Amino acid sequence: MKNIVKTIVVLFALVISTTLSAQYNKANNIDNSNIALEGYSPVSYLDLKIAQKGVKQHKSEYQKVVYYFTSAEQKATFDKNPKKYIPEYGGFCAFGVYVGAKFRPDPNKFIVKDGKYFLYLYNLELDAQQLWLAEKDHNKLVSTANKNWEKLSKTHN
Repeated sequence: MKNIVKTIVVLFALVISTTLSAQYNKANNIDNSNIALEGYSPVSYLDLKIAQKGVKQHKSEYQKVVYYFTSAEQKATFDKNPKKYIPEYGGFCAFGVYVGAKFRPDPNKFIVKDGKYFLYLYNLELDAQQLWLAEKDHNKLVSTANKNWEKLSKTHN
């Protein structure tokens, strides 16, 4: 009987941890290795306002998501205040979230505003950053995107 109870407890714990992990992955644009931003440095986006690819030697994990940095100094900056450097909308395209969908952005298409950075989809047919800028009302776009993100952060792509 004790073995059955132990087995049930272990299975229950496994289901709960898998569910929580899957839920968190819904809210983050990460690859299979839990690497965010395609390896680009969140500190470079926010503090330097440039897109820079980080390196494996300088990485941190925050809430089960891995972030790469260009230097030990960037990593230390992130580690002091990781919440400050988390991308808006889990790193999904801000314009996509505004219209109610999750799109993977081009890591080189971003805007830094009000102490946050927003990433955008870019391909031959669509430049979401330009669509966002053409609206000329950042606060309205963010307000709508924030409302949409409450639901989208709990769904798969």
